[in-house]
Amino acid sequence: MPVKVVLDTDIGSDIDDAVCLAYLLSQPECELLGITTVTGEPVRRAMIASALCKVTGTDVPIYPGEADPIEVEQAQKTAPQAEALDRWEHDEEFPIGEAIDFLYGTIREHPGEVVLLTIGPLTNIGLLFSDHPDVPELLKGLVMMAGNYVDGVPMTEWNSSGDPDATRIVFSSKPPYTRALGLNVTSKVNMKSGDVRKRFSTPVLEPVLDFAEIWFRGREVITFHDPLAAATLFDGGICEFRRGRVEIVSGEKSRSMILWKPCQDGPHEVAVEVDAGRYFDHFFATVI
Repeated sequence: MPVKVVLDTDIGSDIDDAVCLAYLLSQPECELLGITTVTGEPVRRAMIASALCKVTGTDVPIYPGEADPIEVEQAQKTAPQAEALDRWEHDEEFPIGEAIDFLYGTIREHPGEVVLLTIGPLTNIGLLFSDHPDVPELLKGLVMMAGNYVDGVPMTEWNSSGDPDATRIVFSSKPPYTRALGLNVTSKVNMKSGDVRKRFSTPVLEPVLDFAEIWFRGREVITFHDPLAAATLFDGGICEFRRGRVEIVSGEKSRSMILWKPCQDGPHEVAVEVDAGRYFDHFFATVI
């Protein structure tokens, strides 16, 4: 049976969100039930997501979510890749202020079946779990690209530090399982811009490459943080996970840091190893 997935994303900043969505839209084992966007300019982020959906002819509900964290100031105010939207057909109108209700309704409609995949700061999900405390137990599981996991050493990472209040709420929740992939593994899966330009040639990757050219103005590599998290839903051999406990500790400027300690009875599963070659074989065999 296909895996029912709801995606929460800050697509439009780091290019790997778009790569992740292209992968999910191409994955025959994925039933993508909906997309919510988060952080600055959530509507423009929804437009980018809709452009990829239209290229694949996929009708997926898209809901712009929260623009600002629960308490701290937003550090990601714009969606730079929206600059390329005029070259791709996309929707411009979306339901506003309904993302949390959409998430709640979708998960309740499919109890025990939905994997919630988060690849951005956790504001939407923190509010969802806070407003509807029954949601975590209604999930099949929670998979996050968030954090950086070094045994006993406080570490920072963009998604986990962007909204510390939401991050605390999410890691304190109790879904059937919580799996997190952090920089300790995702940073090992990358591709230089020249190789990206050669290999991103399929229809769904053409707009991604267009968005990526904006990303390449400031760097010459894509790190596949988010699509790696997505791929683990469909190939359990790509990453090795270890059980432990994640705590959120205070960092500079009110940003949170991740403190991870492995233990056999811990509530969280953290990726500790990745087979990068297996990942790329899987990705390019899927996005065809």
